[in-house]
Amino acid sequence: MDDKNIAITIYLKNGKAVKGPDDFTPVGDVFEKAEIYNDCGVDKIFIFDLSEDDDDEHELNLQTIKELNRTLEIKVCAGGNIKRFEDIKKLFYAGCLQVMLNGSKQNSIELAEKASKRFGKDRILVSVKNVNFIFKNKEAMEENFHEMLVLDKKMLDAVENITTIPSVVAVDDYNLEELLDLLKRESVRGVTGRFVADMDHEIMLLKTKLSSHGIHMVNFSSSLEWSDLKLNSDGMVPVIVQDYRTDEVLMLAYMNEEAFKQTISSGQMTYFSRSRQTIWRKGETSGHIQYVKSLTADCDFDTILAKVSQIGAACHTGSPSCFFHSILRKEYIEKNPLKVFEEVYGIISDRKEHPKEGSYTNYLFDKGIDKILKKIGEENTEIVIAAKNPNPEEIKYEISDYIYHLMVLMVERGITWEDIIQELSKR
Repeated sequence: MDDKNIAITIYLKNGKAVKGPDDFTPVGDVFEKAEIYNDCGVDKIFIFDLSEDDDDEHELNLQTIKELNRTLEIKVCAGGNIKRFEDIKKLFYAGCLQVMLNGSKQNSIELAEKASKRFGKDRILVSVKNVNFIFKNKEAMEENFHEMLVLDKKMLDAVENITTIPSVVAVDDYNLEELLDLLKRESVRGVTGRFVADMDHEIMLLKTKLSSHGIHMVNFSSSLEWSDLKLNSDGMVPVIVQDYRTDEVLMLAYMNEEAFKQTISSGQMTYFSRSRQTIWRKGETSGHIQYVKSLTADCDFDTILAKVSQIGAACHTGSPSCFFHSILRKEYIEKNPLKVFEEVYGIISDRKEHPKEGSYTNYLFDKGIDKILKKIGEENTEIVIAAKNPNPEEIKYEISDYIYHLMVLMVERGITWEDIIQELSKR
């Protein structure tokens, strides 16, 4: 049985998040909200561009979608203001994994046929708010749409009698019985709606509750029981906490059985305070939440390594990490490839912002894009020539030269290594 999804919906007006298509009241920083949605247990994000014309607002919304996709790791489906095939391409190029067409627009089927052939049916969705559209286009829909967003839950019975296309159903208010009824339907793949945004920090708890009623959700389940762990003299297990992206050690804390179980059910790191003798969920007062990415026991089963997404600072002092008092340090050469790439990229970026006289990097920036592209072409040719030479040292040198010039181009065009890694991870 397929897992059921909880999806969030973001509406964009002038590059900002608003309440809905008919209410342009701002609802806070869209990037801060997206950071929470990325970690709190939401399975998919629907983003709707509420601009109406091909004007500056449309481009601003596209830029916001692109910036969001730079940081989001969960699936993003975007729609709104799609009038031609070019608009679909722009959303894919902005980093979206799926695009949603509007079933109420006349050319939606025509666009879907072209888009599904070009990008694959699994990447094309449609929003529907009346049964007539489905009835009139049943065959074309099943050939070209992977999923549909049903905007009126009252039409669901009729929809199920017409098509087998799976649905995500829009629900405004939280009602557990209603959610269970919807998600138990074979045709329903997930739910979305205003209630999801209202529950952002509690999504994993909701999914745990739904799971307890037999709904298959994407949530945490432990492969180890608390009894499998070896406890210290206080009946607890120490937990080493790392940032899941950088592997930086953030803090050391302790769990008892209740904290362990709450961590798994909520998806947020929960500990036992030895000084206060009480359970505490990290960030419950400060807002500096730690969302769980993984929990791993060590070889002796007496220590847990937690990799987390840290919101804000891990340390109560305001420091990103609790480990900042240097005792001793020996200089070493960094060998982590991504860190090396990011360090060199940072130097190149700094040269662009703060030019240095006599810098070759600044010479390239001063000459402009054509010079940078010419150098990349030349270096590419040098790699081909070096590859014919049996000496590996030459090709190693030429590849390094090429990557440097490639990074100059990346900085010039505002592309980061994170952008490249995210794109590669989709392939």
